[in-house]
Amino acid sequence: MEYFYRWEDLESIQVGRSYSSGEGPLIKGERMQIALVRKAKGTGARPHHHPNEQFHYVVKGTLKAMVGGQEQIVKPGGVIHIPPNVSHATVATPEEDVIFFTVKDTSWGIEGIPNDGKDTGGVYEGGRKPDPKK
Repeated sequence: MEYFYRWEDLESIQVGRSYSSGEGPLIKGERMQIALVRKAKGTGARPHHHPNEQFHYVVKGTLKAMVGGQEQIVKPGGVIHIPPNVSHATVATPEEDVIFFTVKDTSWGIEGIPNDGKDTGGVYEGGRKPDPKK
């Protein structure tokens, strides 16, 4: 078992491939998992849900967040709490990429369930398209 990590030494994975543009390194423990997620400006996650509780801490950039029907713009230093089974979505504002630290319990995994049940990928505003190499 590893006890010490450096983000830059870890492989970047796509998180929420069926509904999100997010990607970054992930560390999974016995009961918790954490990730440092990057979303390119104007991209993000469509509404989805999962049975595990989650927190996002915005490190860089700004997220337009919707949790349980409430919307807010979240800047660096802001924290988003996502209770279990609550619909939520986050999109990086068009000005710059966003980086956030996320914590989830391991009861489900890193992937959620798109609310519309469709595996159509993330939000790409303003004509942006996903990188086909990822």
